[in-house]
Amino acid sequence: MNSNRTPLTILGLGTMGTALARAWLAAGHPLTVWNRTAARAEPLAAAGATVAATAAEAVAANDLVVVCLLDDASVGTALADTDLTGKDLVDLTTGTPGQARTRAEWARSRGARFLDGGIMAVPPMAGVPGAGGYVLYSGSHALFEARRDILEVPLGTRYVGADPGLAALHDVALLSAMYGMFAGAAHAFALIRGEDVAPKEFASLLAGWLTAMTASVHGTAEHLTSGDYTEGVVSNLAMQVAGTATLLRTAEEQGVSPELLAPYVDLMKRRLADGHGDEDTTGVIDLLTRRTAPVG
Repeated sequence: MNSNRTPLTILGLGTMGTALARAWLAAGHPLTVWNRTAARAEPLAAAGATVAATAAEAVAANDLVVVCLLDDASVGTALADTDLTGKDLVDLTTGTPGQARTRAEWARSRGARFLDGGIMAVPPMAGVPGAGGYVLYSGSHALFEARRDILEVPLGTRYVGADPGLAALHDVALLSAMYGMFAGAAHAFALIRGEDVAPKEFASLLAGWLTAMTASVHGTAEHLTSGDYTEGVVSNLAMQVAGTATLLRTAEEQGVSPELLAPYVDLMKRRLADGHGDEDTTGVIDLLTRRTAPVG
């Protein structure tokens, strides 16, 4: 093992935590690990990691501490009896923006620098060059710059701001878009199910179509930035709403529930009813983010 490599600690050896740990070990970084279920640390011990008996012992071992646990409550429990003075705490546990901001204040009050991270990858991507996985980071920029080289060992890094909640916000926003895509794909496959359409052949068409349509997000960003939702519109809202009747009727003919599609169609219709037929669909975002005035 290369003694010139930065040592670090990782708390949490689930599938992702273990993948990160293996990547750091493979790169020659001295690694101390801890997991509530001690047996999960045994394979890493065989690979050269030092296994700590307690979280406090693991934190004391190194200045850089990475946490990858089940949830924010688990982080609080694991670190409750640890001394964080002078530590660099990097929290890769999935949570909300509010939880990240609260945890950042908690860490600072205990003498630690803090980064929150949102992992945009699956475990097999860790430590694999060119796999495309990365981690979104927010919080202490000084900490990010000081530890960037070691953080980039398992996965790429993208710093998104000093507000500790921004990594979680980006993470959830990206995942929400992903689930929206999954919903659309599920509806599409439901439509062809039971017909003389090979799912694998249809999947190739679907993947190509969705890939082509992803370019539309740049137009949405331009509209949100300029405030003009009519600029460069090719298929306006009035035309699109008219076309949704065919989508819904086809679902009925195929015996497919419209429950994944109908909420978005309803929002489009509401925006059209408000007099925005010459726009594209960007205005739906305004309906989603509209806040009602406080009563009284």
